[in-house]
Amino acid sequence: MRVLVTGGAGFLGSHLCDRLLSDGHDVIALDNFFTGAKKNLSHLANRPDFEIIRHDVVNPILLEVDWIFNLACPASPIHYQHNPVKTVKTSVMGALNMLGMSKRVGARILQASTSEVYGDPAVHPQPESYWGNVNPIGLRSCYDEGKRVAETLMMDYHHQNGVDIRIIRIFNTYGPRMAVGDGRVVSNFIVQALRGEPLTVYGEGSQTRSFLYVEDLIDGMVKLMAREGPDAHEPVNVGSPHEITMLELVTTLGKIIGSDLKIVHRPLPADDPVRRCAVTERARERLGWQPKTSLEEGLTRTVAYFREILDR
Repeated sequence: MRVLVTGGAGFLGSHLCDRLLSDGHDVIALDNFFTGAKKNLSHLANRPDFEIIRHDVVNPILLEVDWIFNLACPASPIHYQHNPVKTVKTSVMGALNMLGMSKRVGARILQASTSEVYGDPAVHPQPESYWGNVNPIGLRSCYDEGKRVAETLMMDYHHQNGVDIRIIRIFNTYGPRMAVGDGRVVSNFIVQALRGEPLTVYGEGSQTRSFLYVEDLIDGMVKLMAREGPDAHEPVNVGSPHEITMLELVTTLGKIIGSDLKIVHRPLPADDPVRRCAVTERARERLGWQPKTSLEEGLTRTVAYFREILDR
């Protein structure tokens, strides 16, 4: 098939392009390079089944494709809070433009949503049926509410226009090609550790997350896109069902790097979720999906990647 990946030069998008090409599809990557990087796709530059277009999804575009993976949006707090209005526009206008294209050409579309739609959850762990606890006027709301509106648009286009949609709710994902200045906890910790700096822990470090290796996420994403049946349009959590605290993450990373890591505490950011963990029964039952990569294995690969790029 001919597949469009918006945000194709990003951390997740570039791994998705690799997977789709290996599955035999022709791939078009769309990116405005705000957080994406050409180097993430440089190894694909000479392939006849791949092309990249510099384009911002806030603006309409028409391409003849069979599948659309809509990943375009800054996903790190540092990046999405840099220009919150643009973040909202990317999620909302981007979804509208991709849905318009999907409707016109009859393409199936997958929206990359996020566990952030659950906000600082009052229900733990979080099933897809939970509506969330989001502050609509907080510093994180440009991302959280933008993604929630994108889900709404997907479902409305499905009900009103029969658009063939998929919605994946992505929990914390890590792996090679994360940016050095990404701002997310795994990349922050690894870069600080390799530079011999103390690791920045917000609050007491007792807040939890569930971490998924990027290859496992991409596998779930492709499986959801290929899913058929009357329930295929319903949101699906793809994440690790195992939560750990930030202090436990520091300890695990220290064992991999082979040193006792020092930490420095900073105040907890506003609206930072206290607990976050995925209920993944729907992904397991409907997609036959579950994580394959242990945290130790995934972190070892990610540390090796950052060692290489920091040594250049």
